[in-house]
Order: sequence, then structure tokens, then C-alpha cells
Amino acid sequence: MVQSARSRTVLTLYTTADDIQCHRARLVLAAKGVSYERVLVDPAKPPEDLLDLNPYGSTPTLVDRDLTLYDTAVVCEYLDERYPHPPLMPIDPLSRARLRLATVRIERDWLPEVDTIRAGGRPADAARKRLREHLLASLPLFKAAKFFLNPEMSLVDCLVAPVVWRLPWLGVDLGREGKPIVDYGERLFHSQGYARSLTSEERAMRP
Repeated sequence: MVQSARSRTVLTLYTTADDIQCHRARLVLAAKGVSYERVLVDPAKPPEDLLDLNPYGSTPTLVDRDLTLYDTAVVCEYLDERYPHPPLMPIDPLSRARLRLATVRIERDWLPEVDTIRAGGRPADAARKRLREHLLASLPLFKAAKFFLNPEMSLVDCLVAPVVWRLPWLGVDLGREGKPIVDYGERLFHSQGYARSLTSEERAMRP
């Protein structure tokens, strides 16, 4: 018998198999080492229990007993505060603001290009070029510290890394100029936490 949404007593994440924002939330959970139930959702046919919890039927949706959250940024910041070790945001307000602003830029500039590439057709080639340009324009941010704009892994890395992971699958080649971005990805991809964040569909995106 399928467990109803309202009766769940363990931390539960409703997620699709290959969406970047869902991967972002799974990566936060993996970085925290938190055990949770993963419910894979077909975005074309959201299950009734998800619709009961979230009127938009969107993913990721997080259920923590009586609490339901369904905006990705809200989900990720809640997890960072709910499970404070290791912290995924710096303490000082200036650094936190810079990382939040970087997240907004990525969501507005990078992710629409990813969506266009995935949709295929003639617009995809132009989107690949634009995404490559966005990434290469961000090289100073990759070079500024060990992680993206920060000496330690942060919530922003949980968004950036899934994009970098998908570049070969999306047909985006950064070339020799993009080596710092490739190196950044490799530092994250070989961690146990990153491996735990992946679905089988995401593992298949890279050889």
C-alpha cells in the first residue's frame, strides 16, 4: 500500500530524476549526510499525494513531518539551518549576500539556456553558445577560491555543480579556456556526497 503524504514520518523529498533544481536539493541533503526518502516523480503526471501537499505539483518538494516546502531556495536554506553541520553558507552577511546574488544570476542566466537545449530543435545550438559564454564569463568566480566564490562548499555549489555535471550531456564544450571550471567540477564529483546525490539517469549523463 502506498504511504499517504500526510502520514509520512521521515524526511521525504519529491524529486524528478534529472532536473537541475531537484539535483540541487539532493546535493544539499547528501552534503549534510541526512537520511531521507526519495520519491521520484514524473513531472507530466504528478502523484496525488504530491498535489495534496503542494498545489503546484512542483519539484523539489520537501516534507518534514507536518512541514511542506516547495521552493528550491527555501528548501535548501531550510535544510542548511535544520541540519547545521557542515554549514553551507558563510557567517558574515556580505559573503552570504554575494552567494545569494550569484544564485539568482545562475537561475536567470544559465538555467533557461539549459531548458532550451533540452527542448532541442534549432534554438538549442544558440543556447549552447550562450551557456558556454555565461560560464566562461564566470571564470573569475571559479578562480577566486577553492569553491564557487567561497573557500568552503556552499549552497551555491549545490546549484553550480549539477550544471557543470551536465555539460557533456548538453553538448557544451568549454575548451582549454574552461579548464578551471572542469577542474572545479572534478573536485566535487569525486566526493562520496556527490555520488549519493545522483539518480541513475544523472549517472548516465557522463561516460
